[in-house]
Amino acid sequence: MDSRARRHLLEMIKSRGPTDASSLASELNITPMAVRQHMYALAEEGLVEAQSVKKGVGRPSKLWALTEAAHDFFPQGYAELTVSLMQTIRETFGEEGLDKIVETRGNQLAKVYGKELEDKHTLRDRAEALAAIRTREGYMSHIEEIDDGLLLIENHCPICTAAKSCTGLCASELDLFQKMMGKEVTVKRTDHILRGARRCAYELKPIS
Repeated sequence: MDSRARRHLLEMIKSRGPTDASSLASELNITPMAVRQHMYALAEEGLVEAQSVKKGVGRPSKLWALTEAAHDFFPQGYAELTVSLMQTIRETFGEEGLDKIVETRGNQLAKVYGKELEDKHTLRDRAEALAAIRTREGYMSHIEEIDDGLLLIENHCPICTAAKSCTGLCASELDLFQKMMGKEVTVKRTDHILRGARRCAYELKPIS
């Protein structure tokens, strides 16, 4: 199977969630049968699985979803090394020492992000710039419009394994986003991968 086609299909499902073959075929400009052949091959590799969804009358729809193993197909930011280092820090300096390092990392990121956002003044511009930074870092981020604001969506978390070992990383990122958006905007996490969601998402709403 063409590795580029495989990666493209996996990225599409990663971004959209469970998706039917016809929708994938339409975007790729190939036949649904061709997509199904790719899906069957990916299923044999343990990367996707079929889900039946009942929608009204008629036969259930078949949606293709990523398996747990498929998430390893995406960058994980040296997960094993990171977890090992955090455990060493925890054993050497205690939980307070680890918290201090997470705080320092957050402050460093705030400086880096802040430089890229310093000439962005509207909520939309700042959010789009933030999404671009996060995409470069492997988070597969984009912005969608919602009532009274925007939604920052991150379809992948390259530090997920590390975050499971140190939940302070997620809290630090939420604080980082708040700093980047400013005091005139509320930032609220609505979806969280560590709580079983397929993505992380954040509402960005101006304070009226």
